[in-house]
Amino acid sequence: MGSAAAPAPAPAAAAAFNESDKSMICYIPTMTTTNGVWQQGLNPLRYALPLFVVQLTLVVLATRLFYFILRPFHQPRVIAEVLGGLLLGPSVLGQIDGFGTRVFPLRSMLMLETMANIGLIYFMFLIGLEMDMDVMKRTGKKAVSIAIAGMILPFVVGFTLSHIVEHNHTSMESDTTRISYIIYLGVVLSVTAFPVLVRMLADLKLVNTELGKLAISTSLINDMCAWALLAVGIALSERKARYSYASLLVLLSSLAFVVVCILVIRPLVSWMIRKTPEGQPFSETQICIVLTGVMISAFITDALGTHAVFGAFVYGLVIPNGPLAAAIIEKLEDFVSGLLLPLFFAMSGLKTNLTLIKGAARWGFVILMVPLTCIGKVLGTLVVSLLFQIPVREGVILGLLMNTKGFIEIIVLNVGWEQKVLGDEVFSIMVLVTILMTAIISPTVTLIHKPRKRHISYKNRTMQSTGTDAELRILVCIHVPRNVPTIINLLEATHPTIKSPITVNVLHLVELTGRASAMLVVHNTTDKKSGRPVNKTQAQTEQIITAFRNFEENVDCVSVQPLTVISPYPTMHEDICSIAEDKRVSFIIIPFHKQQTVAGEMEDTIPAFRLVNHNLMQTAPCSVGILVDRGLNGSTRLAARPTCHQVTVLFFGGPDDREALSFGWRMSRHPRVRLTVMHFVPRKDLTVSNNEEDDAQGTERDNYSNNNDNLLDEEIMYELRLIAEHDDYVEYLERVVGNGEETVGAIRAMKNVNDLFIVGRGQGASPLTEGLTDWSECPELGAIGDLLASSDFETSASVLVVLQYVGEGPEGEQVMVTQKPWLATHDFYRSLINRRMSRRKYGSESPAMY
Repeated sequence: MGSAAAPAPAPAAAAAFNESDKSMICYIPTMTTTNGVWQQGLNPLRYALPLFVVQLTLVVLATRLFYFILRPFHQPRVIAEVLGGLLLGPSVLGQIDGFGTRVFPLRSMLMLETMANIGLIYFMFLIGLEMDMDVMKRTGKKAVSIAIAGMILPFVVGFTLSHIVEHNHTSMESDTTRISYIIYLGVVLSVTAFPVLVRMLADLKLVNTELGKLAISTSLINDMCAWALLAVGIALSERKARYSYASLLVLLSSLAFVVVCILVIRPLVSWMIRKTPEGQPFSETQICIVLTGVMISAFITDALGTHAVFGAFVYGLVIPNGPLAAAIIEKLEDFVSGLLLPLFFAMSGLKTNLTLIKGAARWGFVILMVPLTCIGKVLGTLVVSLLFQIPVREGVILGLLMNTKGFIEIIVLNVGWEQKVLGDEVFSIMVLVTILMTAIISPTVTLIHKPRKRHISYKNRTMQSTGTDAELRILVCIHVPRNVPTIINLLEATHPTIKSPITVNVLHLVELTGRASAMLVVHNTTDKKSGRPVNKTQAQTEQIITAFRNFEENVDCVSVQPLTVISPYPTMHEDICSIAEDKRVSFIIIPFHKQQTVAGEMEDTIPAFRLVNHNLMQTAPCSVGILVDRGLNGSTRLAARPTCHQVTVLFFGGPDDREALSFGWRMSRHPRVRLTVMHFVPRKDLTVSNNEEDDAQGTERDNYSNNNDNLLDEEIMYELRLIAEHDDYVEYLERVVGNGEETVGAIRAMKNVNDLFIVGRGQGASPLTEGLTDWSECPELGAIGDLLASSDFETSASVLVVLQYVGEGPEGEQVMVTQKPWLATHDFYRSLINRRMSRRKYGSESPAMY
């Protein structure tokens, strides 16, 4: 074959005679790489390496194209990869004269198959590495029963339909046993693709629900059963198995391999992990030893007669799910899943020839198999679900989810094809059935699972309506541990007391990257034996939880509830809103998408954070505060500081500013917080001009609303002035300004003496901020918030931009939620007395002491 493919002029060929099998081996040593494109008549596709590079490039481009097209329809990546192979294979482009023989010639299949199987071996190793056996141990009888019941009926369907196919299929290998043939089809029809299912659960927002956790556990057990059945099927498909004990020997030797891995390999790897000091990364030699073990395991099981992927999977399964596994996944998964694995699935598409499926009987078989298998899976799952008192609707959804197909099914089909159990026509039919089932399940579950819009009734959705003598429920969102110290200082400054305790729901936001291992963080946060975090994400989660637990222990009247959300950034706000409503919180605090550098500049961390913040402000069921973190005195707790926090509220008027002032007022009660309220008042001539313009426009309802806001603002400022006259820790400043330039000048005149600015986001244009939005970088913060958060505004103070929650009227218009009075005059003296008594405990009322 090699000499026939030589270009003109042909390089010198070498030949060798093999005495052992009396065969002639011909090859061309110079056929690997070209000598350059300048040689006359040179065709790079006649050489091995250039041809392989072109093939790999076409495969990656084709699979990415389909992935881009199917992504809006929530289709798994495996569908795009198989369709890419179908496009390049004999079903589509292979019909073009010369394309298949030049781009995918028969002589290149050996290299493609070899590279594809290397990718498959390491992918199965990663699948075993990612599986958490503790999850299956904790599920109990429920998940095991549902998994087994969900496999029985699809197996029966596969048995029945396989008889029809075998009866009409004349090209089946004569030495293939019928039982192995049934096992292959039964496994393909009954198994659930765990990685694909996890991604679907994330899209449906079911990961953190009981149904989602049950589906994950059930699919893990389902996969384990499938691999055991596959091992049996491979053993039974050995040639001459009918006339010898080969099948029994294959099963026994495979079982011995599993025992050796559990009793020898696992303890050795555990010993290596224990010998590595905590906090020190694993060496290159250690990781290389583990990765070499993958190839050795694959070689052993292939030599035993099972399959190379079985050895890689078992080897990955016995490695402890800890920091070593996390390091290997981080180094290996992107390369394997992004480059080598698409080549394997594309090879499945190249082997698939849809033109072999001819006649109405064949296509009727395909059309009949999909609904029968789905119905069998749903019925089996539903019956057992009802026995465990799971609602019918959730049982049906669980059954549909168990029909999710993907990686495992394609692998089983390829193994069956290589073992000569499945012919080309049956292989093509089953690949098509797998694609159709997976493509149908996702939109079907989406249609059935329509979460009812949540309308949990509770009144205290804002700081203003909560009041100062009631429990305050706050939801704190954390992207990275860097945000923790500032947020803890901010919460401590709200001065929780017995009458006004604080419940803090800490939400660690983790991006769903498509890796199945990322989902298991909701089940297990540490390696129980070593006490170490399993991976970087879980290490951050543990660090965040530990910091807030210490805060809970050191500050009275504080309750902390840690949670983790793993979701794609475009839909992460939905999880935040759902949890906020479940926990009945009044205020959400989320970090800004920019961080301050050592040089004082504000730079983006992850641009997707901005999308999360923007979506959250649009859909939050309560008030929201975006925190621009500039330190707020770093990790030094407020109680340990010798001086006061200097907090300034910039008040222009309106609901957002009143909400900001409500938060500032809570902080002012703390003995070590000094509050300054800077009230910006428009000049009289500017006010008259604006009123005349509004009258001319005839916006009576807007004027009525503005008048009510103005009256409420005036009442609040009047009471605040009374407090400031009797309390040295509350300062009221009034600034009369006429435009945005004067407003900026008044703020800059404070000479950077503040630790924290609190400002309302503001709604609509205002003459006091005129011109500030022309060069706005982050309009979601409002004019003043954007100014304070920019690098041009030289300050070391953190900024909290507050947006007050508003409800919706019957016609969808935004209306103000009914609020309690912000400050009652009769509460003034009581607040003042409580403040002075609190400070007297420290032995002095001098601000310098605090």
